[in-house]
Amino acid sequence: MPETWRTIVAAALEAREAHVPLDRAVAGLAPELRGRRPQGLPHSAWELLEHIRIAQADLIAYVEDPTYAAPVWPDGYWPPAPEPPTDAAWDDAVEALQRGRARLQELVIELPEPAATIPWGGDHTYLRSMLLALDHEAYHLGQLVLVRRAMGAWPG
Repeated sequence: MPETWRTIVAAALEAREAHVPLDRAVAGLAPELRGRRPQGLPHSAWELLEHIRIAQADLIAYVEDPTYAAPVWPDGYWPPAPEPPTDAAWDDAVEALQRGRARLQELVIELPEPAATIPWGGDHTYLRSMLLALDHEAYHLGQLVLVRRAMGAWPG
């Protein structure tokens, strides 16, 4: 079956071709390093991971919920502390991101017309939201890799 732009975008949400994928970006990071902000960098690995999760969930809600209301910027999009509240919170965030990505992929395939504007979204289209989710995750996963490198915790 030839690829369509829908299947190409859905596959790109996996971020495996030109970017470090989520599973590799978080693999093996010691719990004691997850909340550390390396010198000269503004965020910890936890802050970046949780920010990606919050923003992804927000974009999904934006696309699916006609009563959507955006969180307050910037506080509503970042965790309150650089450290995860528990070790389980880290794993929960990773799992939530994986579920969210699967939902975005479903939306790309299922939406009747992804290039149509979201009825409650002004001039924004469904496709714009999918591409924004892809770009946002890739950008911040790159930052997460940088944080790990700065701490000497990137496997190379």
